[in-house]
Amino acid sequence: MIPLYKLAQLPRSLKLRKAANLVRGAQRRLMTEGELSSREKDYLAGLMELLAGEGFPHAEAGALNAVRAGCSGAGELLRDLAAVYQILLTETGRFQADWDFYEAGGTLDPSKRRVFPGMHVYLEDIRSPYNVGSMFRAAESFGAEKIWLSPLCADPRHKRAERTAMGCIDVLPWERLTTSINDLAGPFFALETGGQPLAEFPFPQQGILIAGSEELGVSPQALAAADACLGRVSIQTYGAKGSLNVSVAFGIVMQAWAASLV
Repeated sequence: MIPLYKLAQLPRSLKLRKAANLVRGAQRRLMTEGELSSREKDYLAGLMELLAGEGFPHAEAGALNAVRAGCSGAGELLRDLAAVYQILLTETGRFQADWDFYEAGGTLDPSKRRVFPGMHVYLEDIRSPYNVGSMFRAAESFGAEKIWLSPLCADPRHKRAERTAMGCIDVLPWERLTTSINDLAGPFFALETGGQPLAEFPFPQQGILIAGSEELGVSPQALAAADACLGRVSIQTYGAKGSLNVSVAFGIVMQAWAASLV
């Protein structure tokens, strides 16, 4: 850790950027280890005192004072550190990217998974690694047995997909097809507009849910496979936009499917 007297001598923007990194490091250690050493707490108290002279608004100064006091429990301290980190990012004109969020979890235990046999998913040409990771996380959370990927689907092993999936890619079986959905036996149903409302859809005991491209939706070929089997399920929306991010919509449908099987 940089000595505080040296930190105090830096130009303001550089000082705040380095302070943000120090706070972020403390936050991550607290999440993984559950406690900070008395030495690090004292350092943070000194850091907050240094930052208090930077002219933050009163509402924001409250988080600094809470960390400086050092009397909060681990949970409260985590939130206070997160608030200070966000304050420092804002002051330096930065923002927290999706892949910067940190969640302590360690390695997931596959034996703790509740799986619904025959609950499969087909991700067709999902381009964003973030969406792929998020969909893996939702599928694992709601008991999917396996995920199938189209040849052009983003790689689940992309670092951003892995970051978003939070370990689910390692415990949820998946396989990439070399040709098309015709390699699968079905039965199929598609998450797409123009289908039965979510609340009325007769979810199957076993089947393959098709979720399609962020921009183009489910392909005509995959829609034909779904329409020949179980049909389409749609989510009613009420806003001006009238649509949802594919990973959000996917999570909603997965929860409804799992609830129908419990």
